[in-house]
Parts: sequence; C-alpha cells; structure tokens
Amino acid sequence: MGTYLMLWQLDSARVPVDPKERGAAWSAMMEMVKKDLEKGILKDWGAFVGEGRGFGIMEGTETEISINLQRYSPYVHFETHPIMSVSQVGEMLKALAD
Repeated sequence: MGTYLMLWQLDSARVPVDPKERGAAWSAMMEMVKKDLEKGILKDWGAFVGEGRGFGIMEGTETEISINLQRYSPYVHFETHPIMSVSQVGEMLKALAD
C-alpha cells in the first residue's frame, strides 16, 4: 500500500455556466469528498483558492486508488504522484550510506 498525492482539476467544459447549476454540481461533488474523508479513503483534501483545482491525499494500492478516482470521471481530471514519508526517505538515505 502506498500514499499518493492527487492534483485534481475540474473539466471546465463540463462546469455549468449558470451559477445555481454550478453550485448544485459542486455540492454533489463535495458530498462525495466528505464521504470519502469520513470513510478514510481520502486522508486530506483541499481546493486552491479561486481555482477549479486542488489536491487530495489517498492511501491504497494502485488498483484501489484508480477505482476511487474513476468515480469522479469525467468531471475531474487527476495527476497522481506516489509520495514517501519521512521514515521512507530516512531508509533511502541510510541505504546510500551503506
């Protein structure tokens, strides 16, 4: 199991022009995010101020991460990056010294 940083971006072609419709769509998406946080699927989530982009942190296998991200398709595009913890970086540095 790994930890992944997901940079997300809304598909601007799918964002409603009407503010009420846009608010309803965002609210539905935020309910999904809240449930994922409650279930522990998402460890952290945030939106960049004034942008239709943000980040999420997930833990799981590549397959689990892929399945969870597909739930947001086609409205959200993701760029994913596996990340290392402090202890993992420490192990890597220790291996360099050996």
